[in-house]
Formats: sequence, structure tokens, C-alpha cells
Amino acid sequence: MKKILFSFLLLSQLAFAQENNISNQKNMELGAFSISLKVKDIKKSVEFYEKLGFTYKAGNIDQNWIVLKNGNTVIGLFQGFIEENTLTFNPGWDQQAQNLPEFTDVREIQKKLKEKGVKVDREANETTKGPEYIVLTDPDGNSILIDQHR
Repeated sequence: MKKILFSFLLLSQLAFAQENNISNQKNMELGAFSISLKVKDIKKSVEFYEKLGFTYKAGNIDQNWIVLKNGNTVIGLFQGFIEENTLTFNPGWDQQAQNLPEFTDVREIQKKLKEKGVKVDREANETTKGPEYIVLTDPDGNSILIDQHR
């Protein structure tokens, strides 16, 4: 019994140390998070998400795109714009889509990702400034958009 308890305590300490190592790594600030959903009928989708408590934040339903919010949760509904559901990050914005005074430019994010060996499917033009975006795919095939608006 003592050996089992000792083994458990040792493994717990190792797991905690490993977790601590991971959490001590400097975070890469990607900006506000939302999920962009490909929808078939934007009006039906808006009606559905409103029943879940989401409210209008931005967009134009007549142009087939709208952003809805429920607390700090943001979803974008897009009919005819995107090919698949996408995890979206917006450098320069907080979760209320307000401009942040300081942020990491998408080109710098791209550089850091490439240094870490992450494949960028759609690269930003590093010679420009202002709005730009990159696209990558996680190991499970999920699309990630890092979309800077300013």
C-alpha cells in the first residue's frame, strides 16, 4: 500500500511539474476568439441562436453574415462565405470587438508560428501593414483563421 501511495504521489508531482512548465511558457496573444459557422439559411440560424440567448452584435443579414453574442461568447454566421466552420481569432480586438491599445500584429504571429514549425496554409504578406489574415489547420483538420482588421 505504501508503494502505491508513494508512486501516486511521485506521479502527481511529476504531472504538476510538467503542467507548471507548460503554463510558464509565454502565451501568444491571438486576440478575441469566436467561432465562424457555415450556415445554409442565415435567417433560420439567427432565429435559432436568438432562442439560445444570443443577440445581434454586428453584420448585415441581407449580406448573409452576422455576428451574435451571448455573454463573452461570440459566433459569426456566414451563408456563402466560408467553406467550413472555423475557429477565429482577431488580433487587436478584445472580446467585445473593441480596439486594444496594443496587440501582436498577425505578421509577427505568423513569424512565431513558423519558427515553431507550424505550417501556415495561407500566409500574410509580411511587407504590408494593417489588415491581413493567416489560415492554418490543426492536427485534427480544424480550420483556424487569425484575422486582423486594423
